[in-house]
Amino acid sequence: MSGGMKKFSRRVLLAALVCIVAAGVVRAQRMGTAAADEAEFGPVVRTYLGYLRAEQEVVDDRASRHEVSLPYYRRNSNRIRALRQMALRIARETKNDFVPELYAVTRDELGTLFDPQPQPDTFRVGEVVDNTFRYLGTLRSAEPFYFFARLDVYEQAELLQKQEAQPAAATTASVPAAPATTEVPRGNNRTRPRRVNNPERP
Repeated sequence: MSGGMKKFSRRVLLAALVCIVAAGVVRAQRMGTAAADEAEFGPVVRTYLGYLRAEQEVVDDRASRHEVSLPYYRRNSNRIRALRQMALRIARETKNDFVPELYAVTRDELGTLFDPQPQPDTFRVGEVVDNTFRYLGTLRSAEPFYFFARLDVYEQAELLQKQEAQPAAATTASVPAAPATTEVPRGNNRTRPRRVNNPERP
């Protein structure tokens, strides 16, 4: 190998080492910042945020190995970022160490949760969709993500009880009242019962 090639190889190796060290430093800084940001939360929330970091590392690793396309990498990285934002929002607003089972989907991914696919313009924050998911709203992370929280078994049972009670109440309300009658005095055949006025016809 000529001297020029050796110098070139050393430069390439040195550049690679610098990139690796820089990436390690950036990752350590991010982890340190994340740990400081997460100190205010309980173990459940911190565990979920740690899970999201691990998911991002998996996506990064697959991208570095060229196992996924660039659009796939971008969308899933944006999804993970949006999930983190929503988890932090829920934890801070509720003041509880709890994160529901969250789903973040784009408009073209709604069919993965619902069949048939609903129109997102009809969603209202807080409403239950398909008796399974509560709509939480949208967050934009390069593109809009629609957020849903899966109802737990207790919430689903309570919802079913309410739905079963509503038809029963409606049936009871629809039963017509007994018609009013006027007793005809005995012995007076010329007296007729009074006609009950229909309130719709004064």
